[in-house]
Amino acid sequence: MSDATLAEFWERIEFTPDQFQLEAGEAISDGSSVVVTAPTGAGKTLVAEAAIHLALDGGKRSFYTTPIKALSNQKFTDFSDEYGSDRVGLLTGDNVINPKAPVIVATLEVLRNMIYADASQLHDVAFVVLDEAHYLQDRTRGAAWEEVIIHCPRHVQFVCLSATISNNQQFADWVGERRGSTRLISTDVRPVPLESMYMLKDRMGSHALHLLATFVTRDGRRRTNPRLEQMLGLERGRKRRFKTPNREETVEALASEDMLPVIYFIFSRAGCDAAANHLVEARLRLTNSEERQAIREIAEERTAHLGDDDLDVLGYDRWMVGLEAGVASHHAGLVPAFKEAVEDLFGLGYLKVVFATETLALGINMPARSVVIENLSKFNGENHELLRPGDYTQLTGRAGRRGIDVEGFGVLLHSSFVRFNQVTEIASSGAHELRSSFRPTYNMTANLIANYRQDEAKALLEASFAAFQREDDRADAGDAIIALEHQLANEESQAECDRGSVEEYMAVIEALDPKQRNDGIAATLNTGDVFDIVGGSRDGRYAVLKRLARKNGSARYLVLSTSGRVSTVGSREIPSASRRAGKLNLPTPFRPRDRRFVQETLRRLRRVPPVTSDRSPQRKMLVEHPVAECPDAGRHLAAMRRANRIRRRLSQHRALRRKSGFGLVEEFGAIRQLLEELDYTEGWSLTGRGERLRKIYNETDLLLAEAVERGFLYGLEPPELASLLSVFVYEPRSDQASVPDWPTQELAVRWSDIETLWKDLTERERDLRLSPTRRPDPGFGNLAYLWAGEMAFDDLPTHGMAPGDFVRVSRQLADLLRQIREGVSELRGEATIALISVDRGVVAAQGVG
Repeated sequence: MSDATLAEFWERIEFTPDQFQLEAGEAISDGSSVVVTAPTGAGKTLVAEAAIHLALDGGKRSFYTTPIKALSNQKFTDFSDEYGSDRVGLLTGDNVINPKAPVIVATLEVLRNMIYADASQLHDVAFVVLDEAHYLQDRTRGAAWEEVIIHCPRHVQFVCLSATISNNQQFADWVGERRGSTRLISTDVRPVPLESMYMLKDRMGSHALHLLATFVTRDGRRRTNPRLEQMLGLERGRKRRFKTPNREETVEALASEDMLPVIYFIFSRAGCDAAANHLVEARLRLTNSEERQAIREIAEERTAHLGDDDLDVLGYDRWMVGLEAGVASHHAGLVPAFKEAVEDLFGLGYLKVVFATETLALGINMPARSVVIENLSKFNGENHELLRPGDYTQLTGRAGRRGIDVEGFGVLLHSSFVRFNQVTEIASSGAHELRSSFRPTYNMTANLIANYRQDEAKALLEASFAAFQREDDRADAGDAIIALEHQLANEESQAECDRGSVEEYMAVIEALDPKQRNDGIAATLNTGDVFDIVGGSRDGRYAVLKRLARKNGSARYLVLSTSGRVSTVGSREIPSASRRAGKLNLPTPFRPRDRRFVQETLRRLRRVPPVTSDRSPQRKMLVEHPVAECPDAGRHLAAMRRANRIRRRLSQHRALRRKSGFGLVEEFGAIRQLLEELDYTEGWSLTGRGERLRKIYNETDLLLAEAVERGFLYGLEPPELASLLSVFVYEPRSDQASVPDWPTQELAVRWSDIETLWKDLTERERDLRLSPTRRPDPGFGNLAYLWAGEMAFDDLPTHGMAPGDFVRVSRQLADLLRQIREGVSELRGEATIALISVDRGVVAAQGVG
């Protein structure tokens, strides 16, 4: 391509491009693919626009792909303004707009599906842009990025745009192996310098708030701020001089220092909403009358497609009060219209404070002057873990608006639970390693068989980034998995009860309101109580010596065991089947650490007679369930909980094995064997079943295909079809299975069939050393049935589900209904009717996507 064409592009822009942008443009013009790694806000998109310009000038097409629909919508709007709406198209799961346009914006999976269906559709495509290319490390979706890079026609040049990663050369080398000539263009320079700050509040004297630079530069060297080190050196033992500033005073301090607007990261949806509401209730006003008028007009425009009843359910009035004050929250629990309004208003400078979860860090264009991270520690579902340096860099990367701010500020709030040396280590490291999440799936296998010879398919698997990152710990990982699988089998055996499903019983117990459940006796013990812990690591008899102060909302007790050991027991260590056994009069004076006191208490404890199951106060069932009548219910529950913990550990080890790239060809062979056994393949060819499997893009692809082939989805009314299909898209936010609540008996029967099918499939998978298919979940079934049956949004019994979650799952359900409509002719009529009923109202795509 001509240098003159590229020069024309640079002349059109209103500022001087950075050196990395010029180098990337030259590489693209010379016919190379590029991997561009740069900090957030550095201007990577300009490189993509240079490629689009070259394609248009040469009469070719280009694809700009993103990981999420919201980002696709944003780019579609931007490019339509730039190139004209007649030259730009949009392809997402929700919308198909102008699909033959020379510039196509698409979600990544749409392009992947096009390549598998008919790669010749891309004969006139010159460039594919992979925005947020580092997303290929995502556990559930990342493999699609590698599939596109591997399978896209060879003539297409790639423009891979990524956040800063530590192994960028390794990634570029791999892209080069797959795409031919590839240049790495990398910069660590931010267009707006970032100042890392640390905020803490003094408990003493005037309770002053301190906002200090985390690092200082002296003699040309960057080092930790000695004043901060000196101040935090005053923290000794349990006496803490400094504490975390609260949200209101943090925002007021930033406002007084002219450091607004700010994105304030809180790793909790409820925390974001509570913070925004608190500022409003505190009557903090950060806007003037003109801004408030503009805010109302834009918010009303963004929500015009929602009815008054829907807006009432969504808390529109309260949301609007916050917007007019210049404050909002942003997280996945909000409906798209609310999130998009917040993004628009913040981008225009009307909102001054947005409390957001980390999902905001992905791609959406919302630069700020400052970013606040409330805590470096984040709960991952099991325990708290510190942010990785790359995550910290990604979050703070939004601080500093190009062309507006001289510098940006990344403010971390003090926490007594995170050491300051940990803070400086994370804040100074900058990036983390990009790791592949690639693994063959059933759908991928079917498409490989359909499109390639057997030797070619094997070569393509070995060409993945996962294989490229091969490590030396395959045997160790395999041994760990085998050992955990033996443990899991043992615990699952102990969890079995001939009276019913222990997993279902546990789900019923966990679903109870805590005031009803109260973890059995766990929260109600008193001094002198004798109780038996049934199941778990603390199984045995104890006497309560003293109730201790609660910790993290849980009751705690100082106890004496029958072995004579004095220790602390928390209510979470006391399974629900545990029981009271009696009451002791403790010796006086009360000296729990005195040997004679302990011996006398132990003597009295051992005289308390055992309690039989039939006479136990716990015999009065907390819930109505067959397993509740079993005398060993507590032991079954404890075994099931241990099994769940082992499953999580197994998942982690399997993920580690997958990431190391080992066993891909072997795993592919095992998948082929299973598909052959189930009649999806014959040798190296697909059967009719296999052809249908090719068109199913779902995490539970084979399970869904089997449900179709066995007729479990036939003969249902459209609302019932939507309800049953929801089990394949809904995932609860915890690892606890949902309690089935089917609106019709027929659905209950079909669910039982699918659950049995899943158990049979996972047993086959384990025999073949394959990662088990995710368990389908019935938790959205009743909502899907009611919504597809035309119930109004404000009448739905959502039971605390966030509106944004309802919309997200419903959109996933709509996408699956489209797949069924197109791929299963026998269900086309029911799927079409169900799709129309699901994709409406608050669920229907707002704007362009």
